[in-house]
Amino acid sequence: KMSSFDTFDGLQMNEARFVSLLSKLVGESRYLQNNPSQGLIPKEELACNHLMDSLRPYMVENGGVLEVQKIDFVKDRSNLIIKYPGTTDQVCSFVGSHLDVVPADPNTWERNPFQLTVEDNILHGRGTTDCLGHVALLTDIMISLAETRPQLKTSVVAVFIANEENSTFVGIGVDQLAADGYLDGLKKGPLFWIDAADSQPCIGTAGAVQWQLKVHGKVFHSGLPHKGINSIEMAMDAVSFVQRRFFADFPRHAMEDTYNFHTQSTLKPTQISCAAGALNQLPPDCTVQGDIRLAPFYDVATVKQHVESYVSEINANPSVLETPSIHGPHSKYALPAEADGTPGSVGRVELKWVVEGENGVACKLESRGFSALLAATESVLGAVTPYSIGGSLPLIRDLQDQGFDVQISGYGISSKYHADNESANLDDFKKATRIITKVIALLNA
Repeated sequence: KMSSFDTFDGLQMNEARFVSLLSKLVGESRYLQNNPSQGLIPKEELACNHLMDSLRPYMVENGGVLEVQKIDFVKDRSNLIIKYPGTTDQVCSFVGSHLDVVPADPNTWERNPFQLTVEDNILHGRGTTDCLGHVALLTDIMISLAETRPQLKTSVVAVFIANEENSTFVGIGVDQLAADGYLDGLKKGPLFWIDAADSQPCIGTAGAVQWQLKVHGKVFHSGLPHKGINSIEMAMDAVSFVQRRFFADFPRHAMEDTYNFHTQSTLKPTQISCAAGALNQLPPDCTVQGDIRLAPFYDVATVKQHVESYVSEINANPSVLETPSIHGPHSKYALPAEADGTPGSVGRVELKWVVEGENGVACKLESRGFSALLAATESVLGAVTPYSIGGSLPLIRDLQDQGFDVQISGYGISSKYHADNESANLDDFKKATRIITKVIALLNA
C-alpha cells in the first residue's frame, strides 16, 4: 500500500542497518582496491553481493517495489542500478558513489583499514568517506523508500559504479553505462553526483591533464660548462617559460568568483629526474613532470594546443630561454660549431601528455535540482555555503556534455579522501539522510 509522502519526508537513518551494511562493505575493501600498476584489480561484485542481499526482500520479484539491475561489462566488475518508481517520467537520481577504493597499506594505519571500526561516532576504515559510506547511505535510503512506500511523482534512482578510482581501463563503469543507454532516463531530472565531501554543495571542479617535458642537452665536464648544455638548467628555464605563457593566456576567469574558486588555473611541476652520472658532469637529459588544473570555463584541448605552441617556440630558438643573470654567462642552450670542425649542438624540449585530460565541471546554478539541494542543506544544517575545488572528479563532465543536469554533493570528510586512517562521521551521514530525503520531497512538491 502506498503512503503519503509526509511519512517519508524527514526520515531518519536506520543506524543499525547502515552500520551493519557498511561493516560488510569495508570488510571487502581489501579486494576492492584499484591500482592496476600495483596489480590491484578490484572485484566490485563482492560489494554488490552484500547490497543485493540487503535489497532482495524489497525487490519487485519478491513482492517489493524496487527495480534492481546488476550490470557487469567485465567479469567481477559490477555496477548496480536501484529504482523506486514514481508516477511520471520525471527522475531524481543519485549517481557516482563507487564500489572500488584506493589502496591502503596496513603498516601505515593506526587501525586495520579493511575492517570497520566505530569509535565515538567516527567510522574508521578504507572507503568510509570515499565512497563505501555513500553506498551504504543511499542503500539505506532506498530501502526506507521501499518500506514506507510514499507515492511519488518523481522516480528515485541510485546508481553505484565500478572503476571510479582508475582510468587505465575503460568500458567498466559509468562510462559504459552511459554509452549503452542505461542512464538515458536520468536526463528527465537532476543527477546528483554523490562523491564529494563536507556536506555542502560542490558547484565547480577543475579540469586536469598531466604533462612531461624531457629536455635533451649535451653531456660535458662541469669544469667546461661552455662546451655542454646543462639539461637541468634548461629544464628549469623551459618550465618557467611555459608557465609565464600559460598564466598570461589563461588568467583567472571572471566566472571563478561566481563559483567560489579559491585558486585559478595552474600549470606546475611536481616531479623531476635526470640521467644518472657524476657530480662533475652536465647531465645529458632531464625530465620534469607536472599537471595543469584548469577552471571549467576553459577547454583542456585548447590549453594543450597552446602549451604545444610554447614548446615549439623553444625548439625553434632555444636561446630564448637563456638567463645569464641567473645561470651565469656560460650556460647556453645553442652551441656554435667549434674551430676543429666539431658541429654545434642545440638543446631540445620534448613534450608528452601523460593522459588525455578532462575538463572541469560548472554545475548549473539555475537548476531546480540545485535549488532543492541548497534549500535541503540549509534546512538540515542551518546554513549553506556552496564551494568549488581545484581538484577534479572524473567522468562528470562527460555526463554534463551528454545533457545530464549534474549537481555534486557528498558527506564524508575531505581531509580523509585517499588518506591513511580514512574515516567519516556517523552524525554527518545521519544528517545526509535528512538532506537527501528533503531533496526528494522538494522535487516532488
